[in-house]
Amino acid sequence: MLKVTDLHVYYGGIHAIKGISLSVKEGQIVSLIGANGAGKSTCLNTICNLVNNSKGKISFLDRDITSAPPHKIVKLGVAQVPEGRKVFPQMTVAENLDMGAYVRKDKSGVRHDMGKVYKLFPRLLERKNQLAGTLSGGEQQMLAIGRGLMAKPRILLLDEPSMGLAPLLVREIFSIIREINSLGTTILLVEQNANMALSIANYAYVLETGRIVLEGEAKVLAADEKVKAAYLGG
Repeated sequence: MLKVTDLHVYYGGIHAIKGISLSVKEGQIVSLIGANGAGKSTCLNTICNLVNNSKGKISFLDRDITSAPPHKIVKLGVAQVPEGRKVFPQMTVAENLDMGAYVRKDKSGVRHDMGKVYKLFPRLLERKNQLAGTLSGGEQQMLAIGRGLMAKPRILLLDEPSMGLAPLLVREIFSIIREINSLGTTILLVEQNANMALSIANYAYVLETGRIVLEGEAKVLAADEKVKAAYLGG
C-alpha cells in the first residue's frame, strides 16, 4: 500500500535520514520505533512532503507521490496526525473536525463521518462547542486523531500519540488506535513508547540515527533481547 525506497533527507548539512526503505501493507498497523532524534518524525513528514527528500521514492497504492503537494497526498488517502497534536486552539472541537475534511466536497459524507468520530470519541461530542485550546492533553490528542480521520484516509500516520499523556490515557488512546484499524484504516505509527507500539502492531521497524537497524514481526521484535535492552527496559 505504502512503500518508501532508499529515502535520504538532509537538514542543512545534517544527514537526518540515511537510506530508509519500508513498506506498509493494507490493513496493517506498522510501528516505527526508536529513541528521540532517530528520525522517526522526519520520516513521516517526508512521506507527506512536508519535508523535502534529496533521494528516494515514495509510492502509495502504486502511485509515485514523492514530489506530490501535501494537499494532493491527503486527497489520495494519506492523513497525518502530527506530533504535539497541533489542534487549532481558538476553534471549537467541531470546527477543528471540519478543518480535517477541508479537501472533501461530499457534505453529507462529512456529516456522517463526524458522527463516526463522535461515536469513537464520546468526550468530543460532549465538548463539540468548546474551544480546542481549553481541552485536556488527552482530549486534544483525541481531537487530533478525529481531525485526521475526517480526511477519510486509507492510511493514517500517527506521530507520537502517547506523548505527554498519563499511563491510563495512553492505554485508552492505543485501544482506540486498534479500533480504528479494525474498522478498516491502515496505520503507520511512530512512537517512543515501544512497549505499547509493539503490543498493537503487526510489523515494526527500529530506527537509529536515521537508519533502520532491525525489522520484523512486532511480537518477534518484542521478544528480541537487543530490543528489550535498548527500548523495552528489559
